[in-house]
Parts: sequence; C-alpha cells; structure tokens
Amino acid sequence: MPQVSGRSRPWRDHRQVIEGIVHRYRTGVAWRDLPERFGPWQTVWKRHARFSRDGTWDKILTASQARADANGGIDWRVSVDSTINRAHQHAATLPRTTQGAPTNHKNPERREPADHALGRSRGGLSTKIHAAVDGYGRPLAVLVGPGQGGDAPMCLPLLDAIRVPRASAGRPRTTPDAVLGDRAYSSRAIRAELRRRGIVAVIPEPRDQQAHRRRRGSRGGRPVTYDPVAYRGRNTIERFFNRIKQWRALATCYDKHAVIYRGAVVLAALLLWFEN
Repeated sequence: MPQVSGRSRPWRDHRQVIEGIVHRYRTGVAWRDLPERFGPWQTVWKRHARFSRDGTWDKILTASQARADANGGIDWRVSVDSTINRAHQHAATLPRTTQGAPTNHKNPERREPADHALGRSRGGLSTKIHAAVDGYGRPLAVLVGPGQGGDAPMCLPLLDAIRVPRASAGRPRTTPDAVLGDRAYSSRAIRAELRRRGIVAVIPEPRDQQAHRRRRGSRGGRPVTYDPVAYRGRNTIERFFNRIKQWRALATCYDKHAVIYRGAVVLAALLLWFEN
C-alpha cells in the first residue's frame, strides 16, 4: 500500500476500507449507503478515488502479474475483446465533448478522457470495457472507452498497455505468443503490427473482407489463415466479462469519471489474480 510522507494522521485500516469499496461495487449501493462497519463512506470513496488516480491499483495488478510470470503461471495466448455497459443517469451529469481518448495507464494524472468514456450507442448512454486476458482468463490490461467506439482502434493501445516486469533484471515482457480476437479485430493494420512484433494472429476474416479480396484478384493478397482450434480459447475473455459483470456497479456504470470506473474494474481484476 502507498506510503505518504508528511501525513498528519494514520491511514484508516486498508483492509476495512478496501472491503467497503468491494461491497459498494458488488452490491451497487450509493456511497452514502455503505454500512457503518466499513467506516465513514467519505473515507472509502476518497481512498478508491486516490488509488484509481495515482495508479495504486495498477501497481498492485502489475506486481501480481510479475509474481505469476516468475512462477510460469501466465499463459501468453492473449485474448482481446470488449463489453458494453449501460451508464446510469448519475454518471451522465458532467459535460463532455463529442470526441474522447482512451484512458492511458502510463500517465496517471492525465487519464480522464474528454468524454469521460461515455457515448451514445443503441442502448443509450454507455461505456465499454476493453480487456486483454491471458489463457487462464486473468486480465493483463484494461482500458475503457465510449460505448459507440469500435473495438479495432483499441486493439493496439490495449496490447501496448501489457507490461509484465521480469523477476530478474531485464525489460518487462510486452509481447504475447498469440493474440486471439473475433472478426471485429480483422484489419490490415492490426495484422501487420502483430506480424512485425512476431505475434501469431488468431483472428478470423469477415465475409465482406473475403469478398473484397477476391474482387481485387492478385492485388488482394493472400487469404487469411488462422488456427480454428486455438481460436476456441477465446472463450476465456467471455468468462472474464461474465465474472466482473456479477459486480452490479460494473455491469452498470454509476461513476461520473472514467478513471474511477476503470479503477474498480482493475480492483475486480486483482481479486481474480489473488484467487490463483
């Protein structure tokens, strides 16, 4: 847990406060309605907001990943996907621009996108959780974006967010063995980048792209190939989304700021790592 120099009074017990944060997101209650056993609700809220903004949740997640990797416990066949979540009216009261940017875990002080990761999709105002998980369904990277945003533009930023430190000296591992994605991730730019980095692309090609390639003849390039047996492993990310959507305040976004909402997703991801 973080150590703050010059603090005038001691921290309230971290375990008590974190249990309060988990209770809030699991049940979906308002912060003011937290049971008294978790302490003052203002303390619980401020602790979560602080840990979300200063990158504390991310640091704990990175440490958990590094420990698992040192023990050979990460399956580097990475699956990528997104899930859309309806935004509650309480989350939509801040002004936002029409164009936003994905949250950036590398710059904790500038992670809040201009649109607060809210957009209008078919179901109304919503936000998307974009995730990359290992072969066991444990998240390696999490980003959030507006509900109407596409999956393909978030693929490369999501892969860039994967950084697992080595147990010994050396650069963090950033390159999966393979990337599994559905047809939404089939694009020349994504395939070219994966090829450049030596990553196996397990991504099927949509029928419209197949037809376009045939119409172009020899200029259309070679047919896309992928391993259909390996593609079955993509269900791990679906199971991850099913797990975190058991948290009512993640299945519905109640938070006004994207960085706070993403921090809760990272906290839920941490508990998955602690289970193993």
